[in-house]
Amino acid sequence: MEGGLLCGSRGLTAGETVNLDTLAMKHLILFTTLILSLAIAQTAIAGDGSKKAKKAAKKEGARGGLSHVVALKFKESATQAQIDEVVKAFQALKGKIPQIASLDWGTNVSPEKHDKGFTHLFTLTFKTDKDRDDYLVHPDHKEFGKVLGPVLGDVLVIDYWAKQ
Repeated sequence: MEGGLLCGSRGLTAGETVNLDTLAMKHLILFTTLILSLAIAQTAIAGDGSKKAKKAAKKEGARGGLSHVVALKFKESATQAQIDEVVKAFQALKGKIPQIASLDWGTNVSPEKHDKGFTHLFTLTFKTDKDRDDYLVHPDHKEFGKVLGPVLGDVLVIDYWAKQ
């Protein structure tokens, strides 16, 4: 093999020639294929991780959790003092029931006039369905119902997982 070029596992003898352009092209194709395969594999791994993250986020509540929205309409006979007592009691639930991740509230300010008499809106968030379910049967939630009941004209409750 004196004077020969080593190609792969066999050597070329002095009488054989090799087209270096062809050999370089084969190596380039092999290298490009390898790089593309790695890129595709990395994308697949990242995509799978992203899907798993989205599933976990859904279970734990994307965008802050499971939203529990409560709209209240008070009886015409309800006094402002009674309504204020309901608001204060509802707000106090956040400190009494650990499953509540957040609690926001406000009064209707929509100019559209489609409120159907609902004046107060409370939005609670929970990390899981179980947290919401535990809240619903919690003794402090039941006690709150005793404050609300006498002045409640109507209630609308909607729960949802936020989607993007």
